[in-house]
Amino acid sequence: MEDDAFDDTADGSSTGAQRVFHALSSAPRRKILAYLSASGLTAGEIADRFSMSKPAVSQHLSVLEAAGLIKREKQGQFVHYSLIENNLVNVLNGFVQEVCPIGRPIKKESQARARAK
Repeated sequence: MEDDAFDDTADGSSTGAQRVFHALSSAPRRKILAYLSASGLTAGEIADRFSMSKPAVSQHLSVLEAAGLIKREKQGQFVHYSLIENNLVNVLNGFVQEVCPIGRPIKKESQARARAK
């Protein structure tokens, strides 16, 4: 499979799938997602669960946010993080459609029809 198989952009910049898989490649980021699976947490509450610096936790949160897996909301002096649940499902579905021998031609046909409209 080509490296650019998941590039949706003409300039080859990172796609949603690439950002998600990059975000999921890190054990601390997967742990953050697990902590956020039941409810949102503040940045401080997340940082308290790790034995790394707060700037390192902040960097992990930034990667997850850039991938569209979590969102943040400032409430007063605190920043609250929560999952964007449907995004992960949609990205993984898109990935499966790319590698599935049945789904890939259907996806290409659907894209061609959308461009024709």
